[in-house]
Amino acid sequence: MSEIIPVETIEQRIFLIRGQKVMIDRDLAELYGVETKHLNRQVKRNIERFPNEFMFQLTEKEKNELVANWHRFSPLKHSTNLPHAFTEHGVAMLASVLNSTRAVKMSIHIIKVFIKLKEIISTHKELADKIEKLENKLEGRLNKHDKEIKILFEAIRQLMQPPNQPKNSIGFKIRSGK
Repeated sequence: MSEIIPVETIEQRIFLIRGQKVMIDRDLAELYGVETKHLNRQVKRNIERFPNEFMFQLTEKEKNELVANWHRFSPLKHSTNLPHAFTEHGVAMLASVLNSTRAVKMSIHIIKVFIKLKEIISTHKELADKIEKLENKLEGRLNKHDKEIKILFEAIRQLMQPPNQPKNSIGFKIRSGK
């Protein structure tokens, strides 16, 4: 693979759909340097390698939300074909059915990004748990010094909050009242 795809580019193409981190066939085909129809044809020929926990087809509603929220999916607006979503394991399996050097290298790169995201989430949770334990330890015996430490913990917790950025989530929010 002559070009290096930045990690951020791959991270932006991972969506949370049906509670799973997935990538859409169109994005994967672009990264692998093949046409989406070729990727899907190879998947169809090897469907036994793609159980539901590796790949699933989006519903019309899910497809429409992708189109509405992400400009790069606008060509799907009038398409009758529903896109496929691939989990981390589906991405690994794609390398074997596409059978190209680029697909293998790109799959490894994408899987490393999935792993990195899991590690970040895990580290964040562990840090939050440790801070909570320390807070609970201080709760019973608060003096002036301990109160200052508690303020420090609150500041750290605020820094740990993710920035307010648009989320890559799929689904509709139903507003009541009308």
